[in-house]
Amino acid sequence: MTAPMVYVLFPGTAREALTFYADVFGGELTLHTNAGFSSGGPPGAVAHGVLNGPVTLAGADAEDRGKSVRFEGVMLSLLGTAEPALLHEWFSRLADGGLIVDPLAPKAWGASDGQVVDRYGLHWLIGYEPAEDAAETSVTEGGGPHEPR
Repeated sequence: MTAPMVYVLFPGTAREALTFYADVFGGELTLHTNAGFSSGGPPGAVAHGVLNGPVTLAGADAEDRGKSVRFEGVMLSLLGTAEPALLHEWFSRLADGGLIVDPLAPKAWGASDGQVVDRYGLHWLIGYEPAEDAAETSVTEGGGPHEPR
């Protein structure tokens, strides 16, 4: 693994949540239950699950007294990770049953981005820079070219 992977402890909704993310992002979902791992806890609860695809997530059901997901001051960033049309689709699907914090739209600095908290409590930052061929070069008051960000 070359980068950190988000591992979420869900409050008994790991199967439902990870299946939702597999439906949104695509990829291959692998789920292992407590029974399959011969571990304690409810036999049908998810002991370990991984979504491998354009977006990689892992998770499990929190143990009875364990802490489950609660995000404060953390966003999962998907800035520039796919074509704009696909990022808009992901944003829309994550917003279904969730909360749009900031619509995915062009911003004053030239990029497009937005924030959504999905129905399972994950906070996503999704966006992209304008396509190079669509970006226009402007001339500053000093007369020199100014490249947009």
